[in-house]
Amino acid sequence: MDDPKTRDLVKELVLRLVSPVDSPSSAAEEVPRAIGFAHRLLSSRMAPSLAPDELAIAESIKRHLAASGRSSDALAFADLHTELSARSSGPGAIRNRWALLYLLKSLSDARRREPLLDSTGTAGLPAIPLDPQPSHQLPLAAKKILPPSGGVLLVSKDPENIREIALQKYADLVMDETEVSESALVRDILFVCQGINGRYVRFDKASDCYDLPESLKLPRSMRTMVRKLCELGWLFQKVRCYITESMSCFPAEEVGTVGQAFCSALQDELSDYYKLLAVLESHSSNPIPTPGSISGVPGNYLTLRRLAVWLAEPTVKMRLMAVLVDGCRGLRGGAMAGAIHGRAQHGDPLVQEFMGRLLRRVCSPLFEMVRSWVSEGELEDTFAEFFIQSQTVKAESLWQEGYQIQSAMLPSFISPALAQRILRTGKSINFLRVCCEDNGWADAAAKAAADVGTTTRRGGIVYGETHALEGLVIEAAKRIDRHLMDVIHRRYRFKDHCLAIKRYLLLGQGDFVQYLMDVVGPELSEPANTISSFQLAGLLETAIRASNSQYDDRDILDRLKVKMMDHGDGDRGWDVFSLEYDARVPLDTVFTASVMKKYLKIFNFLWKLKRVEHALIGVWKMMKPNSIISCIFTKEGVAVKTQFVSVLRRCQVLWNEMNHFVTNFQYYIMFEVLEVSWSQFSEEMNAAKDLDDLLAAHEKYLNSIVEKSLLGERSQGLIRILFVLFDLILRLRSHAERSFEHIFELQVRGRSKSRIKMMGAGPWFVGDRKAMMQLAGEFLGRMGEDLDKIAKEYSASLDDFISQLPIQQHVDLKFLLFRLDFTEYYSRLVPSK
Repeated sequence: MDDPKTRDLVKELVLRLVSPVDSPSSAAEEVPRAIGFAHRLLSSRMAPSLAPDELAIAESIKRHLAASGRSSDALAFADLHTELSARSSGPGAIRNRWALLYLLKSLSDARRREPLLDSTGTAGLPAIPLDPQPSHQLPLAAKKILPPSGGVLLVSKDPENIREIALQKYADLVMDETEVSESALVRDILFVCQGINGRYVRFDKASDCYDLPESLKLPRSMRTMVRKLCELGWLFQKVRCYITESMSCFPAEEVGTVGQAFCSALQDELSDYYKLLAVLESHSSNPIPTPGSISGVPGNYLTLRRLAVWLAEPTVKMRLMAVLVDGCRGLRGGAMAGAIHGRAQHGDPLVQEFMGRLLRRVCSPLFEMVRSWVSEGELEDTFAEFFIQSQTVKAESLWQEGYQIQSAMLPSFISPALAQRILRTGKSINFLRVCCEDNGWADAAAKAAADVGTTTRRGGIVYGETHALEGLVIEAAKRIDRHLMDVIHRRYRFKDHCLAIKRYLLLGQGDFVQYLMDVVGPELSEPANTISSFQLAGLLETAIRASNSQYDDRDILDRLKVKMMDHGDGDRGWDVFSLEYDARVPLDTVFTASVMKKYLKIFNFLWKLKRVEHALIGVWKMMKPNSIISCIFTKEGVAVKTQFVSVLRRCQVLWNEMNHFVTNFQYYIMFEVLEVSWSQFSEEMNAAKDLDDLLAAHEKYLNSIVEKSLLGERSQGLIRILFVLFDLILRLRSHAERSFEHIFELQVRGRSKSRIKMMGAGPWFVGDRKAMMQLAGEFLGRMGEDLDKIAKEYSASLDDFISQLPIQQHVDLKFLLFRLDFTEYYSRLVPSK
């Protein structure tokens, strides 16, 4: 204080800060006394009993500003303290920065304790008595209550210290109601946060919570605070028990790799939680000295309220983890990932960041399965967690039944459309590898990953990059499907095989069908149990060699075989004969057993239609040459001739009616049904981008033929009537064969009458011409009656068939009605009946 500059600065400071007095005359007396008092304070050895820790006092100031809701001031103070620390050397540098910070904090605490302004005063230091009094002259209350100034002398305008006395009395009342110190409760809370019972706070199994004994004497506010803090321990115990139970069951299908990743992510979060508890335990064991400690004794920094502030964020995270644990219990795989993803849709940035970090760990095994399936076709799913499930099936059923989507395992962040693409991409790879024995898919997958800027290596796709996953799947599916279609069409000639089935099973090769009918007709007229399939196979080869089919590819012709269906005792060869086409791998994926059954059904229908047509041609061949037989009867009598011509005309009229029906119906089947359906199928086949499109196009083609050909479920009544018509036509053929055979026999007998008479034959053979004519008349009468009966049944069935065509749902059947009744002949007959 010997330095004049220092004295001048102290004097100026006192003049600025001392409170003004009432009269200017007394100011001259008060200022010298205030200056003298300041000199005594500065010359004394008074110092706080605290270790000079600059960082601790700076951190205390920042915490106070942040707790007061002045975050911007806390940041500004941190910047200013950094600049002050940077200027630690050079001229004008402040070396005792800790003391300066301590002074500023003490002044701030003093301002909070006492108002700085009175009714007439202005800003400045609190009014202080300039004449110091000895401690023994202070009031007794003032001796008891010394403000916790931490080494700074605080002087109040209230000489009786009424406010301090009231606060002390309140503190005494609180201490009287408390049997346990706050520090002991803090240590118990820290134990509870680790799932361990404390000395006072213990777990109550009946109420399933941590609580204090009711007999323990505590203020209600403190008991409420303890219960609130104990929630964290209860949540921690739930999360830890889930992790322990799950990891003890691993490896098991109930946990799986996704469950293991979930437990690992929770364990990492608990590790950070353990670190925080270690820091709080350190603060609890070694109290931090704080400004304001009474008589220089350090106060306990970690109070219940401070502990609540420290544990606020961990409680939010732990509560979220507990909710996830409850929601994921009993789930695994994609279902677990989807449940966690549902909780991530939150508006709180803290929750979003926490859930994103957790989901990146949880979904890592799931995305690895997707990557492996899309790029390699490998299903690495040991614990059945993936939303794609594989089954052991034959090669022909690999595409249809080998892999299916488990909707229960599909996470919500993968759309059903994307899941179908993922399924088809892996199926295509496996189909190429297993059925087609092709490895070109590997290059396609690598090029797809390069085009979208991702990688096919492990860990290349993580949660949150759904756009990258979708881009990889779409590009890989496009390239692999294109390669698969190229293999199916070029290497395995899918279209050529479809055309071969159309030509042979759907009877589109006309000359082949006609030759086949001619060569197998006599054989098929025999009983089915007497026919040899090897002989029919030879006849099939004969028909091939006799028609243009001989110029087809030998591989296609070798696949065409004769098949004899199951037959009963009364069945003929016509009823059990059929052709089959051997569709080998990988074509049997399209031409499955069920598909070939439909083709067999269509073949049997078309074969019966062709048989009916062939039967009508046979009837025409018999009637035309036999028309000259009438000349035999004209020599014998007019009555027989007239009767014969009448029967022959009726047979011809019935044949024309049947031929009209069969010809128009066959035209409808061969052109309106088969050719139109084939044209549409060819367009869809060429436009198919993947095997699913090809299968759908073929199924549509086959179903169209079945429905339009009256073979569907909705046309069962109509097809029964049609088969009745076919049977009536076959009856006409049988009746014509027997009748004209008998007529031919009569003709032969008439010509050889004289010769038989010379040989001395029996009375029937040597009867006179009159008896033979009488026999012919009776036969022609029976023949006419049989024709009338067939014609009547046929007319009734045809009318029934035509009347049901307009009510059919398929529009093409209306064109069939137009072709059958284009002159409205049958329409005019119906009302008359």
